[in-house]
Amino acid sequence: MQNRPKIEPANDFITQTAAVLNKELDWFYRILDTRIKLHFGHECEYQDIFEIEPPKLETGNQILYNQFIEHYQINFAERVVLILALISHIKPQMLDVFFTKNATFDKEFTEFGGRTDRQGKTFSPTGETALFILAGTDLEKRFLFSYLFDAEHFFNKHNLITLESNQPQDPYLSRVLTLSNEALDLITRGHARKPAFSSEFPAKLIETQLEWDDLVLDPYTLDQVYEIKAWIDHGETLLSDTELARKIKPGYRSLFFGPSGTGKTLTASLLGKVTERDVYHIDLSLVISKYIGETEKNLEKVFKQAENKNWILFFDEADALFGKRTNVNDAHDRFANQEVSYLLQRMEDYAGVVILASNFKSNLDDAFTRRFQSIIHFPIPKHSERTKLWTSAFSSQFKLDENVDLDAVAGEYEMSGGSIINVVRYASLMTLVQQKNNIALHHIKEGIRKEFQKEGKTF
Repeated sequence: MQNRPKIEPANDFITQTAAVLNKELDWFYRILDTRIKLHFGHECEYQDIFEIEPPKLETGNQILYNQFIEHYQINFAERVVLILALISHIKPQMLDVFFTKNATFDKEFTEFGGRTDRQGKTFSPTGETALFILAGTDLEKRFLFSYLFDAEHFFNKHNLITLESNQPQDPYLSRVLTLSNEALDLITRGHARKPAFSSEFPAKLIETQLEWDDLVLDPYTLDQVYEIKAWIDHGETLLSDTELARKIKPGYRSLFFGPSGTGKTLTASLLGKVTERDVYHIDLSLVISKYIGETEKNLEKVFKQAENKNWILFFDEADALFGKRTNVNDAHDRFANQEVSYLLQRMEDYAGVVILASNFKSNLDDAFTRRFQSIIHFPIPKHSERTKLWTSAFSSQFKLDENVDLDAVAGEYEMSGGSIINVVRYASLMTLVQQKNNIALHHIKEGIRKEFQKEGKTF
């Protein structure tokens, strides 16, 4: 029998959060029941939903739902929308009343808004649903509360609650009321889980077991990398100066360029590690689309998730996405150029760190390179740097044959760090196959030959 995962007992945070939200759900049920009764002219205890007092929330405690309401100074209407968006995740059966059919037309009541799944089992509230609860059929109140879905409202601005649809032509308020996964996690669990890689989030969290001292770079390159670290450490302080904040755009954009295997990805990973920031590698195969507008849409999924999280976004082989714009010969060229313009603007608007990596600087559009705070060349390592890479690359579990002179190997063969690691992997594997403990020079040279062959070089 398979071992079952251990279920941890509920902690105080979860117990207290559940108690707070149960009171909130009871309050919302009374509001919803009142709205339905008033709408259909049934006998009702209240004349208006705004007569129903919300539960009093203790301030200054650790319940994030309470802190959320306190921080944003959420009013009655905003609180209704918040709990409505939350209900879909914690008690969706409360919305089953909206499945009520209009007997005259044998269909759901249009004024309820909402979307149902294909099986017709789950009701998802829309902007229309929220306005119905708040305003009923009162047009003046409907117009008044529509501000809740403005682009500048903190719900949307901070990516907390948005109206989402797969069909761009859908009326705005007919889109599904969507609570962000981060807000859901914070309210119900006390912490946000990291987003999983998928078509909806085409980026992977990259990490490394290496340390900053393991990074072997040209001294000038390393100095430029330290500038990025300095921005991460002190940029917020710099921008807190109101005079500079008006002149300096938030965020930092850097271009890493140089041959494959020279440490561009490792440097990005280590920058995240030493500054305690997540680094996400954007998978361009899932971002780039031949369909007009889809590339921007896919990229927006990443930027939207990244807002206000201080992530480092890493675009490898970035010329595939940020390459030079073409001459406009047809409609497709025009839309391709619009894509590049959009990406340029979106990258500039991001308040975190964006790193683009490319083998060749010349492949990137000049409009991008002008907006980088730094452009850092990652050259093939010099002799002394290659010696450090060779020396640190082999496992301490192996010994080197007496005739292996790593400094001589480093001087004779010009290779990138990535290629050196491939050689070490090959030589170590062949040593294990032969059930030996000493790395032989001929295995090292055979590994080098294979690397040179891959790169089209003469050995």
